Amino acid sequence: MSLNIHNETGELVSVILGIGQDMGGIPKIEECIDPKTRLNILNNTYPLEIDCIREIEKFHDILIKYNVKVLRPDNIANLNQIFTRDISFVVGDKIFIPDIIESRNREKDGIKYFLDTLEREEKIVIPQNIKIEGGDIIIHNEHIFIGYSDAYSELKVSRTSSKAIDFIREIFPKKNVIGLNLIKDDKDPNKSILHLDCAMQPIGGKNLIIYENGFSKKEEVHQLYDIFGEKNLIKIDQYEMFEGCSNLFSINPDTIVSDLTFERLNNKLESLNFLVEKIHYREISKFGGLFRCSTLPLKRI
Repeated sequence: MSLNIHNETGELVSVILGIGQDMGGIPKIEECIDPKTRLNILNNTYPLEIDCIREIEKFHDILIKYNVKVLRPDNIANLNQIFTRDISFVVGDKIFIPDIIESRNREKDGIKYFLDTLEREEKIVIPQNIKIEGGDIIIHNEHIFIGYSDAYSELKVSRTSSKAIDFIREIFPKKNVIGLNLIKDDKDPNKSILHLDCAMQPIGGKNLIIYENGFSKKEEVHQLYDIFGEKNLIKIDQYEMFEGCSNLFSINPDTIVSDLTFERLNNKLESLNFLVEKIHYREISKFGGLFRCSTLPLKRI
C-alpha cells in the first residue's frame, strides 16, 4: 500500500481507525495522562467500553460508505487503542514512528503488522530524544504546523517538544514548518490544549477552524492569519474547544465528519456548502479526542 499525505482534506483512500475493545479498567487519578479523562473519573462519567465501540463503529460505517479502505489495529488486551493518530503519522510518502509517552508506547504494537509491510525507506523512526505525537502535526500542502510545549518535561499533557520543529525542518527543507506553542494544564481541560488538533483544523481548501486562545505566543498565531486569511477562519470559543469542535475529520475536500451535538459549527459548515456527516461521539470525547484523534490516514489523493 502506497503512502501519500500532503494535507488534511484530500480524498481519503486508506486509514487506520482505532478500536474500542479491551480498553481495560478505569485508571487511578494519578495515572491519568490528560485532564479530560481525569475530569470524567472525578465526575463518575468515565465512558463505558460498549458505548465507545458503538460510536467508533458508526464512524467506521461512514468511512466505508465513502469507499475508504479501513484498517484496524491488532487488539491488545487491557489497552486503550482508540486514538491511532498519535502513535504514528504520514507526511508525503513517509510514515513517522515516534517514541511516545511510556503509558501509550505499547499501542504501536497494534499497527506493527502494517508497518512490517512497508519498505525500509518508507519508515522514519524518530530518535528517542525528540518527542512528537501525531495529534501535534497538521499538514497543509507546503506548510507543516507543529504544536509544541516549552514545558515538555514538566507536564503530562506536553507531548511534543520544540526539538520536533528542527527535526521536521531537516527532513522537509522545502516545506514551511511552523511551530505553535500550546497552552497546557495537567488538571483543567478548559485551560489545556492536549494536541494541536484540539485547537485548529484546516477544512476544504482554504478554511481553518481555530480556537485562538489555545496558543501562548500570539506572533505565531498571526502566521495562520497570513496563510489562511482572517475571513476564512472559523473561530470557536472555549466551550466549543472543550467539546472538541476542532477535532473533526475530512473524508474529502467537501465532506466532513462532525459530532451531532455541534449545532452552531455544523450549521456554519453547511452554510459554506460542506456536506457534514453527523454522528454521536460524546463518549469517545471524554478521553479528550474525537474524530481526527481516532484516525491515522495513510493515503489521500
